Amino acid sequence: MNPETAIEGRGVRLRPFRLADVADVAAACVDPLIQQFIGGLPNPYTEADARWWVTEGAPAAFAAGGAAYAIADPATDRLLGAAGLGNPVPQRGQAEIGYWVAPWARGRGVATAATRALAGHAFVTGTARLELLTSVENTVSQRVALAAGFRPEGVRRAASPVRGGGRRDLTVWVRLADDPPGPAPRPLPDLPDGRLTDGVVVLRAVGPSDTDEMHRLHTGVEVVASRVPPEPPTREAMDRYCQGAQHQWLIGRTASMIILDATSGTVAGNCVLALDQPANQGMLGYSLFPHCRGRGYASRTVRLLARWGFEHVGLARMWAGTLPENVASQRVLERAGFRREGLLRGRLPGGAGARADSTMFGLLPGELTD
Repeated sequence: MNPETAIEGRGVRLRPFRLADVADVAAACVDPLIQQFIGGLPNPYTEADARWWVTEGAPAAFAAGGAAYAIADPATDRLLGAAGLGNPVPQRGQAEIGYWVAPWARGRGVATAATRALAGHAFVTGTARLELLTSVENTVSQRVALAAGFRPEGVRRAASPVRGGGRRDLTVWVRLADDPPGPAPRPLPDLPDGRLTDGVVVLRAVGPSDTDEMHRLHTGVEVVASRVPPEPPTREAMDRYCQGAQHQWLIGRTASMIILDATSGTVAGNCVLALDQPANQGMLGYSLFPHCRGRGYASRTVRLLARWGFEHVGLARMWAGTLPENVASQRVLERAGFRREGLLRGRLPGGAGARADSTMFGLLPGELTD
């Protein structure tokens, strides 16, 4: 790429870095979010670091076959962020695309516009495949990837060092030269207005701050008895689950939600809709704290999830399984319109190496009861 060529995007201009950008680069790169997700940045980040980047680091990226552009406001030319290409593999026609956005420019679609513009220019100039890597918990960047036409391709385990020690997984998003510019399709859409509610219960997405309540719920004796296998999770495992729950939603695998009492806002439990894309069906599951049972929360949760699955996700079928002795859950499903479809012998891993049967229930569009 020609480092002197500006790239025009929707509401952004990608241009070479200039000495006039040094103060803004330094101010942006001390931001906690940028420091968190770009582990190779100096900390603390100083104007001397910014000057090195403008005069040496960015030009070196072009010299190595990549790119490092300033994202600028077309009207004022003020720095809004940075976008670039790294780790080029010429024989494969491949490179990695990355970006950061300054705190004063967020919420304006800057990252998406810059990523689309740079990707389009890369494809025109001969790149065949672009990878975009994000940490599992960086769902903001994952949404940018989707909006810019990138599709999920997997996870690279322990692919990135963490500041202070250790390593973390990176999610892989890919766009090919003949892919549309976005947004990429999402099998599991966001909840309308960020939640589902019937006025009595509220369902909203699980997030990193839910670790304590989720661990307390899923280590309860009665909930453990219904888990597969029937073993309590460690707090570390539950933290990983909550950190990655929104990523699982974005890639169309599982929508995991917290069940809240609509009046008090207290956590009543957890529910999931796990998607089987090839069959266009979803598996529904839920768990409640013991003190929240007998209040109709489970029935309301099942109906809200099923309605969302049919009307917003577009599922052709929903199903759920229970242990044969879990009569209470079977009644909840039947009241919502699920029909008993059979018994799968030894389907589930039980305790101490044993196997457990599973009673299967199914629901088709039009069968959900009020």
